[in-house]
Amino acid sequence: MFFYDPTFILLIPALILALYAQAKVSSTFAKYSRVAASTYKTGADVARELLDKAGLYDVPVERIGGHLSDHYDPRSRVMRLSPEVYSGRSIAALAVAAHETGHALQHANNYVPLNIRNGLFPVASIGSQLAFPLFFFGLIFASPSLMDIGIWLFLAALAFQVVTLPVEFDASRRAMRLLDAGGYLTREEAPGARAVLTAAALTYVAAVAMALMQLLRLLILRNARD
Repeated sequence: MFFYDPTFILLIPALILALYAQAKVSSTFAKYSRVAASTYKTGADVARELLDKAGLYDVPVERIGGHLSDHYDPRSRVMRLSPEVYSGRSIAALAVAAHETGHALQHANNYVPLNIRNGLFPVASIGSQLAFPLFFFGLIFASPSLMDIGIWLFLAALAFQVVTLPVEFDASRRAMRLLDAGGYLTREEAPGARAVLTAAALTYVAAVAMALMQLLRLLILRNARD
């Protein structure tokens, strides 16, 4: 039967990893959000100072709604920080603010993996929306060409997620160097910031693992139609 799809079992380990990663980042961020940094600066203060030290005076730091919605927008050249990071004076707030500053520095320095990710974004966005509908329409109506198009579109989305890994890891490394060089965290506080960034990185690893398992599932279903 079409509705019985044993390939779903392939997703279980990746799903468990994804759930663990989400729980880990939430609990770690919450833990270190309750620990004030000794400098008593806000995330917005630190981001602004780090950007200015790098000569990026024209990159504004804006407050945005949502929880853990922090990001650097390379198209608008704007850093947007969630309320708990923008106004927060915690170790977690400083770690996230420095991480987003790391992305701004990547952009300013033409960091190659970031440029590749930005170039992939339009195709990956289309691929993430259309890959599964096209593939399963092809599966239902026995159209190998539709299934193949779906797989290729999904590959674009997977490529985007894979290249995101070095971008995020590098931003975290930059963040720790910036915080250390600027004296924003003491030796005792630094491990907390690193724990926050490591937990966040795990969510990207989990996303790639899930995408790889999805690709394997699509390939198995495609080959079963031959």
